[in-house]
Amino acid sequence: MGGTAEGPDADSISPLPGNPPPRENPPPRGAAPATPRGRRPVVAALMLAMALTALDSTIISTAVPQIVGDLGGFSVFSWLFSGYLLAVTVTLPVYGKLSDTFGRKPVLVAGTIVFLIGSLLCAGAWNMASLIAFRIVQGLGGGALQGTIQVVAADLYPLKERPKIQARLSSVWALSAVTGPALGGVLAGYADWRWIFLINLPIGALALTLIVRHLHEPVRRRATRPRIDWAGALTIFACGGLLLTALVQGGVAWGWRSAPSLALLTASAGCAALTVWIERRAAEPIIPGWVWRRRTISAVNLALGALGLLMIAPTVFLPTYAQSVLGLGPIPAGFVLSVMTLSWPISAALSSRVYNRVGFRNCSMIGIGAAALILAAFPLLPYPGAAWQPALIMLLLGAALGLFQLPLIVGVQSSVDWAERGTATASILFCRQVGQSIGAALFGAVANATLASRLAAAPSGIRDGLPGDLDSVSHALDRPGALSAGAADYLRRAVDNAVDHVYLGAASAAVLALLALLFLAPRRFPVRAEAGSGTEAESAADPLTANPTRET
Repeated sequence: MGGTAEGPDADSISPLPGNPPPRENPPPRGAAPATPRGRRPVVAALMLAMALTALDSTIISTAVPQIVGDLGGFSVFSWLFSGYLLAVTVTLPVYGKLSDTFGRKPVLVAGTIVFLIGSLLCAGAWNMASLIAFRIVQGLGGGALQGTIQVVAADLYPLKERPKIQARLSSVWALSAVTGPALGGVLAGYADWRWIFLINLPIGALALTLIVRHLHEPVRRRATRPRIDWAGALTIFACGGLLLTALVQGGVAWGWRSAPSLALLTASAGCAALTVWIERRAAEPIIPGWVWRRRTISAVNLALGALGLLMIAPTVFLPTYAQSVLGLGPIPAGFVLSVMTLSWPISAALSSRVYNRVGFRNCSMIGIGAAALILAAFPLLPYPGAAWQPALIMLLLGAALGLFQLPLIVGVQSSVDWAERGTATASILFCRQVGQSIGAALFGAVANATLASRLAAAPSGIRDGLPGDLDSVSHALDRPGALSAGAADYLRRAVDNAVDHVYLGAASAAVLALLALLFLAPRRFPVRAEAGSGTEAESAADPLTANPTRET
């Protein structure tokens, strides 16, 4: 692919629309590691850094009781997760632009150092407020790691080899996400919860050493001194922070129609308008206009935003379904979800065989179309059913989403040149993160509305004393003898009904992603011609001349 694109219409050549005028010379040919031997230490560093960010998003979940027991602050402990998510999400576009301006290595090194400083501070926290603040510091480093890892992987490998490295990174993420809660529980139960953060230090130090010693980037000569769009970065921080706070806390800390929700949403809309105004006038904007003007990137942004939304159904609601409806313990319930992480990387690694034949867009449409059907099949499962049935659904869903996500990421990274890849990658990751936040708020409201309707219609003999929301229902079902047999069965059916509605909503999100690709994405993604072997794909093209592209 790329310079020797395979598949239909491989010989068609078209310019990449919407390219901004070049401002710098590209890296010289062959400056990146050219052989697998030269890349191995860097790949090891990327996998370690990926493990850090994946572990940190889940490892703390099972240690919350010990943390609250030691530090207090039960009413605000959810900000241990929300604060980290906010910091990661709002910094992704900024780090993407910085990696295009100053190179990947400085951003990756700085992000790793900030993440490790945050980890050390978290381990020394003296109350819940300090721990939340230090988790935000961790997130500031995690945003640099999450986006830049993907970009460095694309820089190191030519188009045909990118599915392999992306599958490896996906496998690390999946394994870390699955083992994180168990590891957190072990450390909190048999050592001390502070080791959850201290364990990051040796892993991060090793990754940092490998990056510093083995990641060599070419010297980039710029005609003008780079200018950082500080005003744009500040408004992006403010806009993302206000919006995500409204989505995370709405319906939890306050009602959706309450003054805090309305104020936050109004302020985020105002910041969004201010951001657009600033970015249109900035010399080197954090989020340049071409991110949304190019059909390829804008369509993928929308599609991966829908992916983030639909992923809330399995990751948040399936464990509740497995424990409350199927009666499984926490470990078997986790296994029902984890089977998706087995098929996803395998499907992603094999996706190149599909998109080499039918193209990036068609391969992704096949994947998300299959995902929509699989998600819509979940409500057809029998009640109460057996554990293998939802596990099979998740196995198939992972295989479908592997065909969907990876071709879009690789396609976008291959449609831009080196100096735009960080910004483009960060934009799609940012949209996916925002989609997750919207999905958590939206599907939480759907589940609780369904439960409220079912509980209001409960027979009078069991209505008194029934819990009122999904969390309370789950806790009540976890306590044997707390409910009568009739009340317990009614609640299980109510949870089953609520999760069914969430999965139908997730299927609708998959349909939205399919429509975005069908009507907005070009039939063939423009792919930058590759030069050289095994090195940076686009670096050989002269930006002062027309850079040839092929379509896939």
